[in-house]
Amino acid sequence: MKKLITLFTFIFAITLSAQAQEVKTVSLEQTKGEFTQKEVKLSEGSYVFNIANNNAGTDVGFVLVLEGKDASDAKNHIKEAYVTKVVAEGKSEKSNTVTLKKGTYKYFCPLNKTPQYTLTVE
Repeated sequence: MKKLITLFTFIFAITLSAQAQEVKTVSLEQTKGEFTQKEVKLSEGSYVFNIANNNAGTDVGFVLVLEGKDASDAKNHIKEAYVTKVVAEGKSEKSNTVTLKKGTYKYFCPLNKTPQYTLTVE
């Protein structure tokens, strides 16, 4: 019985560790009217976006949308990728955890009026 309990505990631990997913941080910086990172390439997984405001001249945010969707329509935004509060000058803020699948996404800031940049998940 003791061996059976030990075996069950071992299998349970392996199952939990296999299911656990490492959350990685992607740091992006905004200056006046642009992101300093023009393109991002990631692998499938879970991410938190850390957005820094480096003298953008306004509060900034972060929008992520699957390529091909209308980025001007908030219903298409990946809401988990929004920073938890707008980013004041000289500050940085994080998003919630976002799980990204293979594909191409666009990211931008509507507050700082940045262009749309490409984020590719391979």
